[in-house]
Amino acid sequence: MNNTIIDLTIWQLAAAYVFILMLLVIVKIRKIPRSKEILISSLRMTIQLLLVGYILIYLFDNPHPLWTALVVLLMITFAVWNIFRRVRSGLDKKMKQIIAVSMAAGTLSSLIYFNVIVIQFSPWYEPRYFIPIAGMIIGNSMTGVTLGVQTLTEGMKDQRHRVESALMLGASPKEASRKIVNQSFDNAILPTINSMVGTGIVFLPGMMTGQILAGVNPVTAIEYQIAILLGVTGAVSLTVILFVQNGYKVFFNDKSQLRG
Repeated sequence: MNNTIIDLTIWQLAAAYVFILMLLVIVKIRKIPRSKEILISSLRMTIQLLLVGYILIYLFDNPHPLWTALVVLLMITFAVWNIFRRVRSGLDKKMKQIIAVSMAAGTLSSLIYFNVIVIQFSPWYEPRYFIPIAGMIIGNSMTGVTLGVQTLTEGMKDQRHRVESALMLGASPKEASRKIVNQSFDNAILPTINSMVGTGIVFLPGMMTGQILAGVNPVTAIEYQIAILLGVTGAVSLTVILFVQNGYKVFFNDKSQLRG
């Protein structure tokens, strides 16, 4: 097997931005007001990844539990902030606290279990393993919680009359909002389920592709990818269920009535 790694030159990397130009042309022709957002996103992505690359070089050369813990904490903090930014309506202080606690508890517990029981690398804070795995778990959980928050807030607003009717008939807040909570959980985990369904047949995931391009045996890359997908699925499920099981309570007052 040829294990030669192809290093991209600056010009090869620049050539990849043709795909962004193609997207800009499409939205321009279709008169979709996304050009500015696309340009800013592309620029941020490039700068962020370059900065992360240099930071990771330092962390890999100087492994320390404090640095690893700090990076993971920053990742969770940024993920929570991103959820707040993407869901701009219906987020009071209590809801924000529930989101933050759900993200921290769900991702950290899943990450610790996955690293200690499944991968079993040593030392436990080895940044070469810990940080990339944390990124995949936290990133997917962020997406799941974002979808969960959006569905829950919209459902409680659009189906307010149904919830009120159930309360009038003697249902508890938990019973009255059960359907909305279940729908929120379902919508939140659907992208993760679809990812598992399409993996291997429709597409090859990024981590697996990266390992193969780096010369890793495809079977080994597949084993890691299966483990990662299962870990991500568990983390998203745990994080989202923690949120929805507590998030619906924000919409009710101490007398089990819907807030105005």
